[in-house]
Amino acid sequence: MIMRKPLKFLALGMAFYVSSALAQSSDTDPDWHESEVPAPPSFSIDHLIPIEMPHYVSLKFGVDPATLAIAPDGIVRYVMVTQNTSGSVTAMYEGIRCATGQVKTYARTSSGGAWSLVKDPQWHNLSDNLPSKHAIMLARQGVCDGRGAAASTVQDIIKALKR
Repeated sequence: MIMRKPLKFLALGMAFYVSSALAQSSDTDPDWHESEVPAPPSFSIDHLIPIEMPHYVSLKFGVDPATLAIAPDGIVRYVMVTQNTSGSVTAMYEGIRCATGQVKTYARTSSGGAWSLVKDPQWHNLSDNLPSKHAIMLARQGVCDGRGAAASTVQDIIKALKR
């Protein structure tokens, strides 16, 4: 049983990379536009769903399920919360576009906990060498269905993340 989880993540990862590559090369909707982005939602650290990260990552990552939303344009938006070993908490308001395998950060919390909007947020490939791999791990663990699409419902995402 110990071997199943790594194999499951390897299989999910391979499927996600293949589907993302295909989606990026054949994004069939050149007229796609991102819908208006809602203001960063309030969040709570009391009911975070942990995101499994590689063993070398010392930060703890969790998504607040109350902030998960699937927009009509296919973007899954959420608040990702990080905690370091001393207990400091920061958060990011982000969106994942499964159809193209991309992530965008809209806002971050400041040291006082207030949201600070990102100036001119840009889409980045989930596989880019970003400071953290939390977005790709979130996509793999339940936001994206492995076929280049967002999960059908927020409840499906929450169920997958809790597995």
